[in-house]
Amino acid sequence: MKNEMLSLYDYLGRPAGGELGKEVATYAKLKKQPFTQKEISIPTYKGKIQMYSREFLDSYFQKHEREDILPQDTYDGDLPF
Repeated sequence: MKNEMLSLYDYLGRPAGGELGKEVATYAKLKKQPFTQKEISIPTYKGKIQMYSREFLDSYFQKHEREDILPQDTYDGDLPF
């Protein structure tokens, strides 16, 4: 069975942003996680994107949820108190 490779956009269903992309890439490198690259050209971005295995992305985001660390939190500018 071939491992499904996904971009962060495909996995999250929304743009991940540069900060989260760097965090995931750094973690993948630390864990020696293989990845592929894909060239894209859309109105908002032209260039290469990283593609990771679904298993790696599941593991990455579950780990951060367990640690109560949400990468690129959905902060809406409102104070929590």
